[in-house]
Amino acid sequence: MADLAIAEGPILRAILNATYDIWGEGLTPRAYDRYYSAQRATPWGSRSLERLALVDGTEVLASAKHYSLTAVVDGQRLRVAGLGAVFTPPPHRGRGHARDLVTRLLDRAVTQGAELALLFSEIGADYYARLGFEPVPTMLKSLAVVSPTREGAPAMLVRAGDERDLPAIVAIGESRAAPFRFHLDRDRNFVHYALAKKRLLAGLGPPGLREMHFFVAEEGVSAVAYVMLTVHRGDWVLEECGDRDPAGARAGGILQALLARDRSNRPVVRGWLPAGFLPPQITVTDDRPTADVMMVRALSDRAKRALPLCADDVLYWHSDLF
Repeated sequence: MADLAIAEGPILRAILNATYDIWGEGLTPRAYDRYYSAQRATPWGSRSLERLALVDGTEVLASAKHYSLTAVVDGQRLRVAGLGAVFTPPPHRGRGHARDLVTRLLDRAVTQGAELALLFSEIGADYYARLGFEPVPTMLKSLAVVSPTREGAPAMLVRAGDERDLPAIVAIGESRAAPFRFHLDRDRNFVHYALAKKRLLAGLGPPGLREMHFFVAEEGVSAVAYVMLTVHRGDWVLEECGDRDPAGARAGGILQALLARDRSNRPVVRGWLPAGFLPPQITVTDDRPTADVMMVRALSDRAKRALPLCADDVLYWHSDLF
């Protein structure tokens, strides 16, 4: 009978070798290994991210990542089991190993106090719907940033963000998220992890393949708005942003300042924006369902009462995608 095991040592190496071609992200095999190890070494990753495998002796039958998350659902905090990178090696496919693994992971999560399971499916909704998951509509928006009326960047203090800004970013996020029925509880360590993950991917890859931009607008000595943005092969992705002002004008101003550095380049910025948040410098040029389907499954009666969730119920940033 197959066993559920924490993926470490030879088991982890086998999983990383097998999944590299799918999720290598342009890294070398060694950098791909370091990318996962470095995520695990962050304060949040060391206690909230792990890889598990269904094994028969030393043979890996299926594997997945497990994220220990906390969400706020209808004003109440719930523990959430995030599942990602579900993978079955080709020789073992078609035998139900992935289904067995997901079932065991959810049973394990319930014993650890989880009340909701969350995943993002790259293969559509049907497979995980058969495992009891429900889709939550999420939209990818294409954004055009309006140029300032005067030449140059907006007249505002914009500087590179750093770790001293994380408490202010957490506070901005809590204020923005409060009206939504569902959002992650993003504490300092979680925001640090989201930022570190993007920086690691850029830093471990080939020079120039990816860039990570983290900028804040400052008043006094405090960050009052921020933008996290990644660039890959000329495509700009707004990973997350925030503004103490509900209108979001300073976050929009940061984007204008970034684009003003190269006025010949006017890329389309893509991202996930929460309902009701659109800085005045931004217009939405396209709005379509995300390629990765967000899906949830209730693991408790309290979570069942909260479902289903519609798009306007949820605040979820692209930087939180796993």
